[in-house]
Amino acid sequence: MRIVIVGAGVGGLALARGLLDSGHEVQVHERETDSGTEETGLGLSPNGVAALSALGVDVSGIGRRLDGVENRDPSGRVRYTLDVGAVREHFGFQARAVPRRALLKLIAQGLPEGTVRFGRVCTRVRVNRDGSVSALFGDGTDATGDVVVGADGVRSAARRDLWDGDPTRPTGWASWQALTEVPMAAASGTTAAVVQGRQGVCGIMPAGDGLVRWWFDVRWRSDIQRPRSPMGVLRKLFGGWDDPWVRTILDHDAEPELFEHVRHRVPKVWGEGGATLLGDAAHTFPPSTAQGVDQALEDAWALTRVLGEEPVEDDPARALRRYERSRRGPVTLVSVSSGMESLKRFGPPRFLGPERLSTMATRQYIGYLSGVSDVLTDRRP
Repeated sequence: MRIVIVGAGVGGLALARGLLDSGHEVQVHERETDSGTEETGLGLSPNGVAALSALGVDVSGIGRRLDGVENRDPSGRVRYTLDVGAVREHFGFQARAVPRRALLKLIAQGLPEGTVRFGRVCTRVRVNRDGSVSALFGDGTDATGDVVVGADGVRSAARRDLWDGDPTRPTGWASWQALTEVPMAAASGTTAAVVQGRQGVCGIMPAGDGLVRWWFDVRWRSDIQRPRSPMGVLRKLFGGWDDPWVRTILDHDAEPELFEHVRHRVPKVWGEGGATLLGDAAHTFPPSTAQGVDQALEDAWALTRVLGEEPVEDDPARALRRYERSRRGPVTLVSVSSGMESLKRFGPPRFLGPERLSTMATRQYIGYLSGVSDVLTDRRP
C-alpha cells in the first residue's frame, strides 16, 4: 500500500522503518527544513527499546544504559532506588537515556534516500471520495495514499483536522529541560536521580559521552511571561536544596528550554477512513511517568503489525480502527497515571524504610510496564 506519514519524529521514522520492511511504499513529510539542530535527551524505557528492536533498530550503541533510579529528598537522602537492572532481567530489555538527535539519525539510517521530505508543513488531512487519503501542505501541494498517519506531535495539524480542533489543555506544570555536558561523576555512571520537594522535581540522567539529561518540573501557567534567564529563576526556586547533583546542575552554565505540560482525554476513535494518528498526536500526556516516546514506539510497532497483515489492502480503514482499539487501553492508563502531577512534590512514607520501598517500587514498576506495554507482553493488536 501507499502510506503517507506526517512527521519525522521518533515515532514517525520508526513506523516508516517497520512499514518499509513489510513491503509498503512509504513517504514521510516533515515540517522542519532539515533533521534539526535541537539537542534534547530522551529516556527510553524497556518497552521503547523492545519496540525499536522489533522494528530493526538496535540502540545499544548510543546513549547510556540505566541500572537504577534513585528517589531523593532535597537534602540528598535516598528514599528508595528503582532497580532498573531487575526490570531488565524480568523483561529482557534495558532502559537507556539517549540524545534525541542520535536516535533520529540511527532510525533514519535504515530508510532509502528520499523517503523523508523536509520543509513540508501539513495544514490538513482529507479523506477522498474514492477512499484514498491526502495530506495537504502549506505550499499548495499534497501527498495521497491508501493510508495517512499523523505523527506530527503535540500540536498536530492532522489531529486538529480529524478531531475538529485541539483538545489539549494545560496541566499547570512545565519542565525546564536540557541535554548538556556537566562536569560530574554521574555523567559516566548508570544511575539516574529524581529529587522531589515542595518547589517541584529535578531529574538527572546520564546520556553518554559526558552528556547529562536534566530537567526541573515546576508549577506553571500559560500566561506567565517566560524569564530572560531561566537558570536564574531555577536557582531561586531550588537554591535551598542540598542534593549535590542538583547543586552541580544549578551551578552549571546552561539555559534550558521550556516544555509546557498538556493532556487530553484519549478518545475511542483516533481517525477517519484511511487516516489515523500516532504518538503525541493521538495521546498527549505529561512526562511524569516517562512514557511519551515509548508509547509512540509502541504505536509504531502495533501499526506495523496491523498493516503487515493480509488482506488490509481491501479495507485499510478497518485495520486502522483495530490498531486504535488495541492501543487505547495502554495509553489511557499512562494518561491517567501521568495526570497525578501534583502528587510528585511529595515523597513516599518514611516509615517503610529504603529497602522495603525499593522492593515495592521495582515490583510496581514491573507491573505498570506489563499494563501499558503491548510489545513486552506480546499482546497482538
